[in-house]
Amino acid sequence: MRLAINHTTRYRYTAPVPYGVQQIRLYPKPTRAQTVVDWSITVKGATKQVEFDDHHRNHVMLFSFDPDVTELVVHSQGLVDMADTAGIVGPHEGLTPLWLFLSSTGHTKAGKGCREILRRIAGGTDLERLHDLSSQIHGAIAYETGKSEIAWTAEDALAAGHGVCQDHAHVFIACARAMGLPARYVSGYLRMDGQDEQSATHAWAEAHVDNIGWVGFDVSNAISPDMRYVRVATGLDYTEAAPVAGHRYGMADEDMDVTLRVTQQQ
Repeated sequence: MRLAINHTTRYRYTAPVPYGVQQIRLYPKPTRAQTVVDWSITVKGATKQVEFDDHHRNHVMLFSFDPDVTELVVHSQGLVDMADTAGIVGPHEGLTPLWLFLSSTGHTKAGKGCREILRRIAGGTDLERLHDLSSQIHGAIAYETGKSEIAWTAEDALAAGHGVCQDHAHVFIACARAMGLPARYVSGYLRMDGQDEQSATHAWAEAHVDNIGWVGFDVSNAISPDMRYVRVATGLDYTEAAPVAGHRYGMADEDMDVTLRVTQQQ
């Protein structure tokens, strides 16, 4: 399957911004399941300072705001060929040691809520237990947009009983690590069936299973990723895999608008 992606994030400011920086992770990762045919990233209202691959093998671009900018537009588009591997990404690669993905973070620290879920987990193998974990979290946290906070931890989402894909991924990661399995956060794109226009990028989780490698789990949709999922960035939690993140100085308020179109090509 070939997917065409057109993604624009537009920031408007109520007053000129004297200085700001924007970090962008929007280049899909080449894997055995996805091949980047063509991809471009442009930013209007800012100047590229550096680009590099980080310790998670994410391609990162760093931009500084143009002086006194009032609008910033980040645009990425391209074509990616996808194959279905039943959610299996494969062996661990890169210089980052596998044990690092057992480390908890502020977003993924397991507490009382995670321990309650883990007491209900069933299955004879790690893979079976992970699938049951995904199902348990799907039942415990209703998917509801506009009712969660970006700073929420896994325990915050469990206590609230609702959240979005970011929250589902953080809870899965926290629980998987508490089970002794390496886990990581994934940001990317998802083509919903029969729906070209998407409201936002997507997020899911991956856990490492002996003799299989990394396996993906999309708790929000209760499946493992298939050829509709484009992996872009990975990290210990959202902060290391966010598609766009930055800081700015000044007193201006910000308004953000996202347009995203993911279509299947013949």
